[in-house]
Amino acid sequence: MRERSFFQSGVFGPPQHRRLGIFLAVAFCVPVIAPRCPALGQSASTESERIQYDDTTHTFRMDGAGVSYVFGVNQNGELQSLYWGKRLRPADPMPPARADGGTSAFDLPVNATPQEFAGWGGGLVVVPNLKITFPDGNRDLVLHYVSHTIQNNTLTITLKDISRDVAVDLTYKMDEETDILARSARIENRTQLPFTIEDVFAATWNLGPSNDYQLRYLTGRWAGEWNLQQTALHPGKVVLESRRGSTGDEVNPWFAIERSSQPDQDVGDVWFGALGWSGSWQINVETDWQNRVRITGGNTPFDFSYVLAPGQSLETPRFYGGYSNTGIGGASRLLHRFELDSIVPGAPHRRLRPVLYNSWEATGFDVNEAGQEALAEKAASIGVERFVMDDGWFGERKDDHAGLGDWYVNPQKFPQGLKPLIDKVHSLGMDFGLWVEPEMVNPNSDLYRKHPDWVLNFADRPRTEGRHQLVLNLARDDVRAYVYGFLDKLLSENDISFLKWDYNRNWSEPGWPAAPVEKQKEVYVKYVHNLYSILADLREKHQHVEIESCSGGGARVDLGILRLTDEAWPSDNTDPFDRLGIQDGFTYAYAPGVMMAWVTDSPSGMNGRSTSLVYRFLSSMQGGLGIGANLNKWTTEDFAAAKRLVGEYKAVRTTVQDGALYRLISPVGESEYSVTESVARDGHQAAIFAFLHSSQKGQPYPQLYLRGLDPNAVYSLHAHEGKLADGAVQRASGDYWMHHGVSISLRGDFQAAFFTLEREEAQ
Repeated sequence: MRERSFFQSGVFGPPQHRRLGIFLAVAFCVPVIAPRCPALGQSASTESERIQYDDTTHTFRMDGAGVSYVFGVNQNGELQSLYWGKRLRPADPMPPARADGGTSAFDLPVNATPQEFAGWGGGLVVVPNLKITFPDGNRDLVLHYVSHTIQNNTLTITLKDISRDVAVDLTYKMDEETDILARSARIENRTQLPFTIEDVFAATWNLGPSNDYQLRYLTGRWAGEWNLQQTALHPGKVVLESRRGSTGDEVNPWFAIERSSQPDQDVGDVWFGALGWSGSWQINVETDWQNRVRITGGNTPFDFSYVLAPGQSLETPRFYGGYSNTGIGGASRLLHRFELDSIVPGAPHRRLRPVLYNSWEATGFDVNEAGQEALAEKAASIGVERFVMDDGWFGERKDDHAGLGDWYVNPQKFPQGLKPLIDKVHSLGMDFGLWVEPEMVNPNSDLYRKHPDWVLNFADRPRTEGRHQLVLNLARDDVRAYVYGFLDKLLSENDISFLKWDYNRNWSEPGWPAAPVEKQKEVYVKYVHNLYSILADLREKHQHVEIESCSGGGARVDLGILRLTDEAWPSDNTDPFDRLGIQDGFTYAYAPGVMMAWVTDSPSGMNGRSTSLVYRFLSSMQGGLGIGANLNKWTTEDFAAAKRLVGEYKAVRTTVQDGALYRLISPVGESEYSVTESVARDGHQAAIFAFLHSSQKGQPYPQLYLRGLDPNAVYSLHAHEGKLADGAVQRASGDYWMHHGVSISLRGDFQAAFFTLEREEAQ
């Protein structure tokens, strides 16, 4: 561990001089880290190469294989951003940090200087990272650099207020494979009295001046999630936020900023980021008068406060950021690799998503042992690997009006418990999964009648129901113990391999009457912490169990919940054409390897649209394949086609779930076409899925110019579903497929094709 301390060395002098920002340069008592750096494009191999500190310029530099992140301590003691972008060469100079002056008396240097983490004080008017009210009414907080340590590839910097003993530890850690940087802050009260945190954001990302930045973000609603929005940035502020108690589907905690609007997905400079937090959140994108951009993210300040007693601390969520010089496509591929190799459980050796069958659309709440066993036999016959029984198996659960909270097996539906059904499923070669909604309670339940105080509520105020249910206050330790207890009991007594963890409404009346008044707003943080701790404890004790995050569709998908769950449900809308756009949007922020996609019945319940079984399968085969159709209504031909398609999927599953995704043609807007290509990590295979909405005036299907192939390797082309165009070449170099392209034949309405390229090994 290496540590430097400005306060210990007297750099800033007495407090009154620190406030004026008088900088006295002195030498430090520890050796300078050797300025060694790997060649451009190579992975940094040692800690000292990845993180450097220059004693002379007081500058920090973090280098990855393709990215450099540089900031320094300026003459005022502030942490000032200097550079974030494509990897710099070892000899490239980096001027020391120097606080910027404003253009007039209205523009104080504290606002003109791009800071890494700023307290609300000293005239700050941009979004602060931290705002505190002290017991004496003071709200001024000016944070200066104190010291830093470098250990285990992590840089930790300590800031402190100029007079009060408030310390902030900032952590920076860059992923070795993707150069994605994880940042967070820990606020500690070292004073003698409690104080109240009113705003707390994890980190700020700064981009230099440019007049052609384009912001991308994802919006949605139930059954219409994951819509990619794009807008030019101009001076002012864009606020992305959820006040719902959870992540929310109206906007996701992800952003990407591109310098200029490129017509090609794989060209251009893109900076992107995502919050690892599953509660209420906010990301502010501020553009100043010099067209510099400042992105600050963390807990939303709305209805928020957190009291820190002396000696206590609060840690923010992680705010992840990355850079790509290969466009928005390259940015999403970096995020996918990071999520699969560093975020999800089991990473980097996680299990691939098994082919799943879920009984919901076949039976609804009307589940019983005989009916589920019959569905299991049909599912096994087509190659399904995981059988999941959905809602209706517990308590007095006949519909969605009752039973949530009473997590015992319904004795009328399952007289001998779940074991006979589970044994049957196992005998068919499948593992067994179960639907649960642990965070909710129906007022018509034994649990609510016994503990009406266990829900989020304001005393003597109405309790708003959503889907006939209320939200349990998981911030309470007794509620946390109850939820963990029944889940642990369920998993201990039954051989269950999978939980579909649902969460079907947002918060209302987010009160916590049992807590002291000054601490009641801490519910937003403590709820999520307890949720995470339940998931972590269950995974530790039942290590074979996998979990899906589901929330009325994609309303709780983020890099926080994905650290503890293996897959995510993007939308309740399973219409295969709608899903092309939904899945396209999802993959800008999240990997196909965590995206579940179901084959359901036709006509679709959402739009009444009729599509072929092949079309429905190919739409769903672009992620984790699931089947939710009512198998009791399938024909012999349906079962035969499904078995063939499941086999085809298994042959490309690794490529689709873990490979590099290229969006050859986007389905958004008025596009008649959608084409995705997934390339295996080792390059041996590419899987291409092509879709046509409707033929127009005899127009042929566009030529498909593939990407991500080895230009010198030879690949053979195999059409699995759909037809190649007459005379199409079936063996050629990677250069040929990428520049001459592939010709396929699709005509009619709602048509689809699936083909693969297989690399031939050199003799």
